[in-house]
Amino acid sequence: MSFFAILFALLIEQARPMGRGNWVHAGMRSWILWGSRNMDAGQTHLALLTWGVAVGGPVLLALAVHWLLVWTLGWTLAVLWNVLILYFTLGFRQFSHHYTGIRDALDAGDEDRARELLAQWQQVEVGDLPRREVLRHVIEYSVLAAHRHVFGVLAWYSVCAAVGLGPAGAVLFRLSEFAPRYWRYKSRAQQQVASPALQRLAEAAWHVIDWLPSRMTALAFAVTGSFEDAIDGWRNHSQRFPEDNDGVILAATAGAINVRLGGASLGPESDDEQGVQPGTDGTTPGREPELAHMRVIVGLVWRTVILWMVILALMTLARLLG
Repeated sequence: MSFFAILFALLIEQARPMGRGNWVHAGMRSWILWGSRNMDAGQTHLALLTWGVAVGGPVLLALAVHWLLVWTLGWTLAVLWNVLILYFTLGFRQFSHHYTGIRDALDAGDEDRARELLAQWQQVEVGDLPRREVLRHVIEYSVLAAHRHVFGVLAWYSVCAAVGLGPAGAVLFRLSEFAPRYWRYKSRAQQQVASPALQRLAEAAWHVIDWLPSRMTALAFAVTGSFEDAIDGWRNHSQRFPEDNDGVILAATAGAINVRLGGASLGPESDDEQGVQPGTDGTTPGREPELAHMRVIVGLVWRTVILWMVILALMTLARLLG
């Protein structure tokens, strides 16, 4: 079931991507804000309750509907429910328009436009950022966005669906990433809707939830790129920054396509669904970023998608035959 649900969700998302500010994402923002404003009072136990309601509530709802459909109306409607949840949580088109616009501007030699688009994407000032740094930041943000919108969702969905939890894993992954980022954004905007205790707990929960998926993404990039260089970069980075999930992905990416990544970030994330902040200090070995690397990244990501689908197809076939 997982294979077909993911396949249909990806196809639908490519054909009919969700628009910005859609009602589902707006509803999730309102839900997360409601939870923090009404339950968060600064104490650790209330922070845990707030996070549990904000993230766990939608997870339990997705799971309850899945089980209800399975028990009452059969697997067909349950699969459709999984497809619907994946459509809202999984997909390239939620961030790829930023990548494409910047790539096209750089391809046309319009570096000012590329910097403008990058600033709009990340909601930061980029100034006179050199071309190679624009390329580096775009590659980093895009790779991490692909992980958070696609590969991490695939990992958690696949694991949870395999043990009968339906789409709960996809909802857990996306909300556990979005909630702390959104609370930080509101706090920076001088709207103190989340206490420091809640923000620390949400960050810690996200780190735990993302630990395994980030390494699965790094391994997939190694398999679909230059394996030895990717693993070497991953190992070296882990020795220096063992708690850095994003850095593992970027180090493996740098080795997989032989590009220099890492260094100073542009600044804090935005309210935008795609805002991310690279998790590395220092730089990786590799060539200076070039426009050709943007095309190589697209190939790496799509090969990784194919790898995931092949693995899921084989697992589905094994279950059907077994």
